[in-house]
Amino acid sequence: MEVFKIISERRTIRKYRKEPIPEDALERILEAGRLAPSAANRQPWSFIVVKDESIKNKLIDACRGQKFVGEAGAVIAVLGDQNISRWYRQDPIIAASFMTLEAYEEGLGVCWIGAFEEDKVKQILKIPENLSVVILLTVGFPDEKPPPRLRKSREEIFFLDEYGKPYPFKS
Repeated sequence: MEVFKIISERRTIRKYRKEPIPEDALERILEAGRLAPSAANRQPWSFIVVKDESIKNKLIDACRGQKFVGEAGAVIAVLGDQNISRWYRQDPIIAASFMTLEAYEEGLGVCWIGAFEEDKVKQILKIPENLSVVILLTVGFPDEKPPPRLRKSREEIFFLDEYGKPYPFKS
């Protein structure tokens, strides 16, 4: 599949079918994150894949009651280590983006969870103090097909050489 097609068709999924994720698909998603670029190739990330139902259910409370966290086939905690790189938040986000695109390629849906209580997540997943929980990704087979969301116009966000000078798109 073309990358641009994946980017344009992908949707945030908050409703999942109760169907396990094939291990080979999950491994490709994880590998996509591992292969992501990072500043100076420091790779200040690590990932916890949560499949256990009881642990996913504990994460619901840490994620401010978002029930679909417990319904996903897996939750991936994306962690950053500030002792490895000053870009310990940005680089794991790049890895999570790559994982999101590969998940769509695998026929799976993803939701980025930013609304969580980090201390609770760290306690539940036994994450060491020196690591930060950057984002949580729910992953699973979609049980919904959300429509495209409105996007800002090109004129509002793209400029050439200086702010306010419109980028001259040809198409």
